[in-house]
Amino acid sequence: MNKSRVEAFTDGVVAIAITIMVLALKVPAGPHWTEVLEMAPVLCAYLLSFVYVGIYWVNHHHVLQLARQVNGRILWTNLHLLFWLSLVPLVTAWAGNYPLTPAPMALYGVVLLMCAIAFRMLVRALVANEGPDSPLAQALGHSRKKELSIALYLAAIALSLWYAPAGAAIYLAVAILWLIPQRRKETPQ
Repeated sequence: MNKSRVEAFTDGVVAIAITIMVLALKVPAGPHWTEVLEMAPVLCAYLLSFVYVGIYWVNHHHVLQLARQVNGRILWTNLHLLFWLSLVPLVTAWAGNYPLTPAPMALYGVVLLMCAIAFRMLVRALVANEGPDSPLAQALGHSRKKELSIALYLAAIALSLWYAPAGAAIYLAVAILWLIPQRRKETPQ
């Protein structure tokens, strides 16, 4: 099957998720900077989630650029990823409205963890379809970022239930980890 529909559909879902997140932002209650500062938790949650959705969009683009075609398994694993990405606006709003509290911060981490697992499943399905010697498999190589990210999400979820700011710090650290380019040529991470 041609991969263009998968790319287009994913682009649309990502655009809608970002749009929902920005539409959830409210105009400051007044014309002063203090009203903007009162919105800081909501704005920080939006910024972090925007970065995360952007990271997935960029990496999705990279892996599909190297794929020649898709199959039914890839379609379903892509939908699995999109399901979890579609929940990002919900957990972003909850975490932003109840900043640094255990339940919203932990659920935020659960959604991030599931996005990471779903993306790994998608990459594995693509590599299985393309073959172990394919340009995609060669470009991916072996990176410890994926395993480290999942371990950090699990730690952050647990820590969030005890001390939510620690979980938030780890979510930020994982985003920064993925923003740092790898030394290889521009390839999927």
